[in-house]
Amino acid sequence: MTPSRRTLISRAITTLALSALSALPALAQGSPKLKVGLMLPYTGTYAAMGNAIENGFRLHITEQGGKLAGREIEFVKVDDESDPSKATDNVNKLIKRDNVDVLIGSVHSGVAMAMAKVAKDTGTMLIVPNAGADAVTGPMCASNIFRSSFSNWQPGYAMGEVVAKKGHKKVVTITWKYAAGDESIRGFKESFEKGGGKVVKELSVPFPNVEFQALLTEIAAAKPDAVYTFFAGGGAVKFVKDYAAAGLKKTVPLYGAGFLTDGTLDAQGADAADLLTTLHYADSLGTPRDNAFRLAYAKAYKLQPDVYAVQGYDAAQMLAVGLTAVKGDISKKAEFSAALEKARIDSPRGPFTLSKSHNPVQDIYLRQVGGKKNKLVSIASKALADPGRGCKL
Repeated sequence: MTPSRRTLISRAITTLALSALSALPALAQGSPKLKVGLMLPYTGTYAAMGNAIENGFRLHITEQGGKLAGREIEFVKVDDESDPSKATDNVNKLIKRDNVDVLIGSVHSGVAMAMAKVAKDTGTMLIVPNAGADAVTGPMCASNIFRSSFSNWQPGYAMGEVVAKKGHKKVVTITWKYAAGDESIRGFKESFEKGGGKVVKELSVPFPNVEFQALLTEIAAAKPDAVYTFFAGGGAVKFVKDYAAAGLKKTVPLYGAGFLTDGTLDAQGADAADLLTTLHYADSLGTPRDNAFRLAYAKAYKLQPDVYAVQGYDAAQMLAVGLTAVKGDISKKAEFSAALEKARIDSPRGPFTLSKSHNPVQDIYLRQVGGKKNKLVSIASKALADPGRGCKL
């Protein structure tokens, strides 16, 4: 065979091989990176929460060797600034400009609502690692939208049961005037009044206002048996300190959704001592699963994890469940969703499943502040499922 003939045959074989390779599915060629859009607050009132969620999310991926279902993860990050007015533009950039495969976000309920609308319209997979806006797994529910955290209704409803059982009859509520606060108050009021109590006054301030003095004066004048509140982040720090400074802590018991004291205890100091809150996580669960998570998180970040870190971690666990079921091909959305709908997530908070509307069905714990921990007192509500009102999945 002449050299020129050998060269022609070699080129023909190479061309055939390349043609065959190009005909293979993309995932069979070495699995391109999965693009994850992190739309979280990295500045402002909720910055610490955004960072904790990302830390938790990354921790699970690290534990899996940097891949989920064989695919390396590429992150695209956007600071949503907890600003709903910027949310639609931000999420559209992630989807249309950055071509992300899945969205993870956010903390602020108003931002999450905008994300959910765009995700629903475009079919982009969305896992919400915090924002509890009831509508996300209510009227806005969709087969491609999941939550790894809670609905605002859940901790509020659980605390309403607790406060009613303690014999309190008259309660004043106070929160920021936005979806998270309104819905937490509604959950509390529903169970508290079912238990024989009465919410005598509902107070609110615009988000993220932290000028509480006038409302604290109203609380003192109303002389309720107790106060229920929803605040988080920097607002929670300021409210707890102002409540104590006004002398109310000694005379009117303060109860809250767990965000009041989660991730805020260092700043609140002694003013938070003994406060009772309800949430789907506590700092002293003492289970092998939680102990292992807390140790790994502390080693990785030189910080103690909080509920936000758990929710980020579980968002990554949920993504892994769906991806494993579709062998890394996230375009198979029906199969991805079906796998999550029947999954049992082995969370540091305790195992949970997902409701028909894709919200966690989980234990809500009663916790008490002791030192710098939200210590477990008891289970306030066992396997509490959000009603998912308005969801038509």
